[in-house]
Parts: sequence; C-alpha cells; structure tokens
Amino acid sequence: MLALLAVPQIAHAGTCEDSFIKKGNPIGGSRFIAMISVNDMPVDVAINQMRGIVARKGYDIIASEPAAGALLIEQSHTGKTRAFPIEINASVTNGVGTVQMEAKLRAGMFAKAEDVKTEMCSVLAQLRGGKEGRLAARAGSGATTVQAAPISMSALAFSQQFSKDLERNALAAVPRYKNKRFTLSGTVERVSRDGTDIRVWFEILQPHEMAIRLPGVAKTNVEVGCALGPGQSVFGMQLKPKVSVKMTGTFDDFSEIREVVWFKDCVSVK
Repeated sequence: MLALLAVPQIAHAGTCEDSFIKKGNPIGGSRFIAMISVNDMPVDVAINQMRGIVARKGYDIIASEPAAGALLIEQSHTGKTRAFPIEINASVTNGVGTVQMEAKLRAGMFAKAEDVKTEMCSVLAQLRGGKEGRLAARAGSGATTVQAAPISMSALAFSQQFSKDLERNALAAVPRYKNKRFTLSGTVERVSRDGTDIRVWFEILQPHEMAIRLPGVAKTNVEVGCALGPGQSVFGMQLKPKVSVKMTGTFDDFSEIREVVWFKDCVSVK
C-alpha cells in the first residue's frame, strides 16, 4: 500500500466510506461506487493525480482524458483472475472537485464489498487540492504501470482470452495488453523470417477443432506469433513444428487484417 502524503486535504460531503455503494450481484454482475470531494481540485488535476496513483498500484491504464475528467483503468488479468474495468470521473462544483470511482465486475466474478471499499477509498484518499495537488498531477500525468512479473499461461489460453476480448470491445483489447510481458507455452506451428526477425508461431486450435468446447468462448481464435529477441537466433534455428516451447515476450501489436497477435523480444524459458 502507498503511504499517504503527509499533509491531508479536508474532504467535503462526508467520507469516502460513507459514499460507498454496492449494486447488482455476482450472477448478473456487480458494481461498486465510491467518491470523494476536495477543495480547489480541477478535473484535469484530479485525473492526472489518479493516473499516477493507480499506475503505482499496478492497475492498467486503458484510456485517459484529463480535460474531460475521465479515466478508464482495469484491475489487470493475472492468469488466475479476470480483468474488470474501473471508470473514474471528475467534476467541479463551486470550486470543489469530486472524483467518483465505479468498479464493474462481470457476471460470475465475486469480491467482498468491504475489501473493495477499503481499496477504492485508499486510492481516493490520496487526492490533494491546491498547489500540492497540481504538483502531484504534474508527476502523474505521464505515469505508466510497471508490471511486477510476466503472466504465465498457454499460448492457446491467451489466444482464447484475447479473442473473447475482441468480441466484447475491439477498441479496448490492444490497450489492455500493450507492453505487458507474458510467458507463453505451447507447440510450434512453424518458424519464419521477416527481415532480420525470426518469428515463432504457436499452434492455435480453432474452437471447432477442440474435443471439448467450453461455453462462452470466442467464435475464432487469433494466431499468436513471437519475434525472437537478441541472442535467440541459435534457439530459433533449431526449432521445428510440433516441438514444445516456452517463451517470455512483450505484447507488441495486433494485426486485424491477418488476425494475429505479435509478441516481441521473446526469449526461451527452460
């Protein structure tokens, strides 16, 4: 947990804990809402502060519009837990800035309301007004999330997950994964060269090719290709189809035309 800044700004309209609301249920999807108000805190100052706070706490930043008072973040996917969005909105009334957080858990996800309230209010409590807030906003305006460790999963599971995200909202899919590191395991489908890059392609089964097809999966699975990093050419030149591999790489981009996800700087994991 981050330590709070030494000099607190007095909040208005009750505490964050008083504002906390839970709506819905795990069957249809739950929503958790909390807010806080602070003197002399313009919307852009509030959003840029929040960007810095949530980046340090490990949330994924999906979209940020400080001038509009809007920020979209996600509790990141860890390989065991599913990601869910948190919408943050800032407004100003009579010189008092108000920030609202709304976490939207998908159907089937469960979280204890008390734990969510503690987390959300610990984030909101770090907001500051006046000169202190402007300084914090300046530092947070370009903040990016630092990933603790690569996410380990099979290449097929990643393809299924990313493909489902594309079906839900294609615009949010790439920002959700951009520059994240993954350790992917699977079987080699082929090895190719693109300029100076050696690309390893994972074998990705389509849903109709699977013996067991779980409900709710994407209609088609995207391909997954991994461009090897420096010092990996000897490894790449010894690979052949049907060989099992495990590689760590960074999500680079998604080609809509070819329906393939590209990873870069991939290295072999023994």
